[in-house]
Amino acid sequence: MAKVLTLDDVNVDGKTVLLRVDINSPLDPATKAFLDDTRIRAILPTLQKLVKAKVILLAHQSRPGKDDFTSTLGHARELGRLLGRQVKWVDDIHGPKAMKAVEELEAGQLLMLNNVRMDEQETSIKGDLTAMSETHLVQRLASVADLFVNDAFACAHRSTPSIVGFTGLLPCVAGELMGNEIRKLDHALETPQRPCLAVLGGVKVDDSIQVADNMLRNGIADALWPTGGVANLLLDLAGYDIGEPNRAFLKKELKDNWASTIKQAKTLIEDHGNSIHLPVDLAANIEGNRVDIPLKDFPIEAPFWDIGINSVFHLSAAIKQAGTIILNGPAGVFEDPDFALGTIEMLNACAESDGYAVMGGGHTATLVAQRGLADKMGHVSTGGGACLDYIAGRPLPGVVSLEQSAVAFGVDVISKTNL
Repeated sequence: MAKVLTLDDVNVDGKTVLLRVDINSPLDPATKAFLDDTRIRAILPTLQKLVKAKVILLAHQSRPGKDDFTSTLGHARELGRLLGRQVKWVDDIHGPKAMKAVEELEAGQLLMLNNVRMDEQETSIKGDLTAMSETHLVQRLASVADLFVNDAFACAHRSTPSIVGFTGLLPCVAGELMGNEIRKLDHALETPQRPCLAVLGGVKVDDSIQVADNMLRNGIADALWPTGGVANLLLDLAGYDIGEPNRAFLKKELKDNWASTIKQAKTLIEDHGNSIHLPVDLAANIEGNRVDIPLKDFPIEAPFWDIGINSVFHLSAAIKQAGTIILNGPAGVFEDPDFALGTIEMLNACAESDGYAVMGGGHTATLVAQRGLADKMGHVSTGGGACLDYIAGRPLPGVVSLEQSAVAFGVDVISKTNL
């Protein structure tokens, strides 16, 4: 379990708090209006804890070169609307305008800086902790803050200045969102109710294979139920010829990770084959029509876009009988109504199950929200890649940074009386 300090360990009243959040949101291409404010709403509990502090918000929107790469002015306005109070904004990150705006902050006020990814050092300096801590971004902001709060779980797998650069310069603690993510994921991974199922799909096959390997090899999961591209790959390696179009698609998605993923997947089948429940049929897209194909009729030279109807039935039944379900990735091309069946039914099964269902971030979280099922799940993660890395057993730089700060500064130093 990650050992980090939280806002409950510190007194922030009247202090200047640098708060890193991930409120990167889908925007309308034409108007830049918010299409989903889930991530902005997710930081409200943290802001409630900081209501008597001077808060500097550090955030990003998309990345350079993308159509939705824009300033955070809209985010400040949207956050202000949700809070019912002003969120100041400055067209600067760590220059004179930003420093002046910070200096003018009073207790209880909020200031959002501009898109941190508009800073060249934020996007170019990665991995080297010393170099990141010496960036203008970190040095200048650290000089005016008393505390760094990381609430950007969805960026916790990124090793960038705004995520880990403050580690040795300021006391660093987890925000409410970050702390909740860590607690909920640790609960599912360390003390899962049995049986524990890993239901992994989507096209991030290399990540999913690593997740499956960690969960089966370390006894976290009792069974793997692969869907989507993960199922296609494992079926092919298990001797069911999925056809060249599907194999070519997987090679295109995996790129340089093809060989290493194949090697790990083969080992997974050899070591844990009895715990892997492969689909018994897949749904092919044949001239725009859904056609469910049993394994005995493989190969077929058409793309598989979903698990088949019989596989949907078996998977749903297993989910409803599980004690813990850790699910990430759609079962197929859910954007097409004819091939959304597998994805919809497995999510419905999780919502109806008495087990503790953990939903990965990214597409999975969006689908859960769209279907109005979030309240029926045990936990819906805000992090896509971060959630995958965490359940794959890979250290998250953002969490490691918080752990290091807890050791370096200690509870006695970062205490309610000393900060």
